[in-house]
Amino acid sequence: MANGTKPASAGAGSMRNSVDLLIGFAVVALVFMIIIPISTFILDILMILNIVIAITVMLVTLYTHEPLQFSTFPSMLLVTTVFRLALNIAATRLVLANGYAGAVVQTFGSFVVGSQDLSGLVVGIVIFTIIIVIQFVVITSGAQRVAEVAARFTLDAMPGKQMAIDADLNAGLLSDEDAKARRRAIEKEADFYGSMDGASKFVRGDAIAAIVIVLVNIVAGFFIGVLFKKMDIATAAMTYTTLTIGVGLVTQIPALLLSVGTGIIVTRAASDVNLGEDISKQLFSQPRAIGIGGFILLLMAIIFPSWLVKIPFIFMAIVMWVVSYTLEIARKKEVSEAETGKRRKEEVQKREPENVMPLIQVDTMELEIGFSLIPLVDPSQGGDLLDRVTMLRRNVAVELGLVVPPIRIRDNMQLDPTEYIIKIKGVEVSRGKVELGLYLAMKPGASGEELEGVATKDPAFNLPAKWIKEDEKKKAELKGYTVVDVPSVMSTHVSEIIKAHADELLTRQDVQKLIDEVRKTNPATVEELIPALLSLGDVQKVLQNLLREKVAIRDLVTILETLADYAKTTKETDILTEFVRQSLARYFTNKYAKNSIIYALTLASDLEQKIIEAVKHSEKTAYAGMDPRLIQQIYTGVINEYRKSAGKDYEVVVLCSPLVRSYFRRVIEKILPNLAVLSYNEIIPKVEVRSVGVVSVSL
Repeated sequence: MANGTKPASAGAGSMRNSVDLLIGFAVVALVFMIIIPISTFILDILMILNIVIAITVMLVTLYTHEPLQFSTFPSMLLVTTVFRLALNIAATRLVLANGYAGAVVQTFGSFVVGSQDLSGLVVGIVIFTIIIVIQFVVITSGAQRVAEVAARFTLDAMPGKQMAIDADLNAGLLSDEDAKARRRAIEKEADFYGSMDGASKFVRGDAIAAIVIVLVNIVAGFFIGVLFKKMDIATAAMTYTTLTIGVGLVTQIPALLLSVGTGIIVTRAASDVNLGEDISKQLFSQPRAIGIGGFILLLMAIIFPSWLVKIPFIFMAIVMWVVSYTLEIARKKEVSEAETGKRRKEEVQKREPENVMPLIQVDTMELEIGFSLIPLVDPSQGGDLLDRVTMLRRNVAVELGLVVPPIRIRDNMQLDPTEYIIKIKGVEVSRGKVELGLYLAMKPGASGEELEGVATKDPAFNLPAKWIKEDEKKKAELKGYTVVDVPSVMSTHVSEIIKAHADELLTRQDVQKLIDEVRKTNPATVEELIPALLSLGDVQKVLQNLLREKVAIRDLVTILETLADYAKTTKETDILTEFVRQSLARYFTNKYAKNSIIYALTLASDLEQKIIEAVKHSEKTAYAGMDPRLIQQIYTGVINEYRKSAGKDYEVVVLCSPLVRSYFRRVIEKILPNLAVLSYNEIIPKVEVRSVGVVSVSL
């Protein structure tokens, strides 16, 4: 930078690199400590450092809100265990070789042994043994057992947690980023408790190693003192036992602290506060229990005859009553303040106008189900409807280029138990009814041999169908029927509704997001078109026109470039839509051609002329004001010709001139909404067009 200062990120990165190097050097140094002798001065510093690390780690576990905040604890436990073992070996070498292992070891040993006689020696050994037993039998064993149980239950709960995240994601309650973060947190939690299950065995092994080292030091030191250093038996026993106890205490007190930290972190439940606040809040949450405890202490004071025992019991009873009274006063004050705040809030709400904005908001798309269909959306009961809805949203995005907003699924007790409703922007657009435990069997064309079942109609395509039992499924498939389960029926119905109303689902905000994605790779196209030539709303109308006829808008770059080319001459969105369709000729050809042949119904020339003559132009749009008799004859002609092609192995389209395409489409979409209407300019020259019928009128 110009002023010579470094960016903050660079400084942080340099610091992280330095810490990484320091940790790597320290771990390697631990190994060399086992092999290379060290001086008593360095040993004293390392002994104190060991105590400091243990105290720090234990305090961090106390102030950690949840275990994952200290996810490096298992690795730190391993490193500190190796550190203690290295110190033990280094101190043992100095004790046996020199009869002295530094001031820290000597001070700890002398402090515990106390008097320099046999009784002090026995006291020191007993105290050290008690510390080892407490660590090995009580704390370490308990922490290890808790870690094992926590690891098992965490792993068992993972599938349920994952399904809950998927359900929230499908319901639109979570974004993709939030879902990934929650999945990663679950994986980290499982890894942590699995690591703790193994790491707790390090501490257990360390306690066993400490006992062995103490025994070896005492026996070996006694023989070295008597045989090689010519000490008398009492002096050798006192000297080497004192040093051994000092080494053991200096290394095992940090081990005890880390064992306590291990127990705390594996028994710690997730909370928003630290352990001290949790304990104080929960322990003193019942003042009456503390008061009863004081009364029990008073009864015990009355029972014991000696005043030396009565006085402590009476004193503690008075303390508990004072604490109980103080807590009760504080609790009543909190309740009073809460009630006062609630009354004030209610008064403010009465004075202020009600916020009705949440009441008028509607979901873009909803699926309401009867209560018997709830298991279909409950992953714990094997329901996979949520996964199917997610998949169909992806399929629509691939097929049409439309990003469908999250579909909210909710139960509606007013519906029949097996009925469901599909709503768009709060208004019902379709409904259906299914039969749980049965399969829907459909067969296009003539039904052929009849099946045993309940006659119905497919809710998605309104075709005759039957609900059959599972044992009839294979039989129906052999007869050419298409057999689907209940979730497939519902998801297919939702998919067809999305395609039929895709233009309604495309909002201006959705268009803005699509354009923002194009801007990342083709900024020049977007900047030329918006807002210089067309507004965002104009682009939305063109895209809605395409979606209304089930034309994919995935190739948004081509669409925007075409609009930029022709928006200079016209702003009429219907005309611009026709230009865009012509630029997508390869898409239409690929979609409707079979073996490089397009089978089409064509319009008679006199019919096209009548449609052109009926077109009326207004200021912003154009429409065909045709005679109702002409419209009726068009209906009859199209239906008659279309029926001739029914059951064929190809898809029929209507082919006409570009001037009448959009108007003719608006006429027939009411009777044949799925019949594609193309213009000659929307077919590439290499494809053969084969006429299978001509639509004509007699007027």
